[in-house]
Amino acid sequence: MDPMNQLRKRWENLRASLWFIPALIVAGAVALAVGLIEVDLLGHRDRLVERWPRLFGAGAEGSRGLLSAIAGSMITVAGVTFSITVVAMTLASSQYTSRILRNFMRDRANQTVLGVFVGVFAYCLIVLRTIRGGDEGAFVPALAVLVAVLLALVAIGFLIYFIHHIAASLQATNIIDSVATETLQAVDRLFPAEVGQPDDEQEGETLESEVELASRVWITIPARKTGYIQGIAAEALLDVARRHSIVVRMERGIGDFVIEDSPLASVAGKQPDDDDVRQVNGAYSVGRHRTVHQDAGYGIRQIVDVALKALSPGINDTTTAVICVDYLGAILARLAARKVESPYRSEQGQLRLICRGPTFASLLADAFDQIRQNAAGNVAVLARLLEVLAILAARTADPKRHLALLQHADLIAEAAERSVPLAHDRATIQAARDRVFLRPPV
Repeated sequence: MDPMNQLRKRWENLRASLWFIPALIVAGAVALAVGLIEVDLLGHRDRLVERWPRLFGAGAEGSRGLLSAIAGSMITVAGVTFSITVVAMTLASSQYTSRILRNFMRDRANQTVLGVFVGVFAYCLIVLRTIRGGDEGAFVPALAVLVAVLLALVAIGFLIYFIHHIAASLQATNIIDSVATETLQAVDRLFPAEVGQPDDEQEGETLESEVELASRVWITIPARKTGYIQGIAAEALLDVARRHSIVVRMERGIGDFVIEDSPLASVAGKQPDDDDVRQVNGAYSVGRHRTVHQDAGYGIRQIVDVALKALSPGINDTTTAVICVDYLGAILARLAARKVESPYRSEQGQLRLICRGPTFASLLADAFDQIRQNAAGNVAVLARLLEVLAILAARTADPKRHLALLQHADLIAEAAERSVPLAHDRATIQAARDRVFLRPPV
């Protein structure tokens, strides 16, 4: 696997775990406890007791009782926090979609709160074991005990914040906004704004190249793993093509599910050997699930799933479905005026790599097709879909994208004609459909 893809995959797995951030906080708490104990061992305790007896004058028994109480409380609260998190994930999964569970697990606030409680518990254990009573060798790390009290107060603040955060995070708007924000970041990363409008001339060259490539002999390279493609190192594939003077064509793109021994890529110009197969497979990052980092379509997929759940007869939440359409419109509006790079990569005039990636039309279909199909008879959702299409039509001057938008508008109007019984409601939807055609691009 490409080193960068491997590092990115490991980082995504760490971010999605409930143990990484808490483990770092526990390590920091242990280091803090050891450091403060060493400060007390330097002999500053007597001076501290003399100057602030009420803060540093606790005896061995009192310090033990205090630390035991704090440690017991923190581990209990940590257990309650974990239980609340699991309950929240269960509710979100049943109410919205199971695809958003990773967002809850990746939530830094939940990870940090859990880490603080466990960290204070570990801190108290380390300090507690150093306290000695009796006449011989008595030792009470007064500064460390005081810091334990302060940490307990900080933990109380984190508990209050956690209750507020978990209540807010279960609201549909916040869940959808979180997914949309991550997807917009992926759009900015994958389709930079500075590249400008689509280049029609380049697209024409692409069509000519496809005709020429049809006559080539393509030899498939099989996949060595089963799973979803999470990332592709295009530079690594280009390097393979450059070194062997061949053309590499992706048969599977980001977000696709690939089965072991099924076609992953194809090469033309040379019979691939085992080393070629290994290097091409190494450029692909394959895992058990999709991620948004290189796959903006997966962010769209999550919002669509929330909308479909809201439109189901068991939920019947039109407002949530409309919110989903609004955020899908925001994502597509960000992309509407941006160029999707040509799939062809050349070097010194020689074609070397044919990529496989999303287009504006494919992302538009991913966003609206299933919502339209499941919103039959729902005037509010169908009308909002058309309003978003009108906004998108005004954001792009590309004729191909306009054609895709108009095709979706016609499909929505046709769905309304068949499923909406009242003439007044059909007229409302027809008027919204006409605005897609009439609104001029900016």
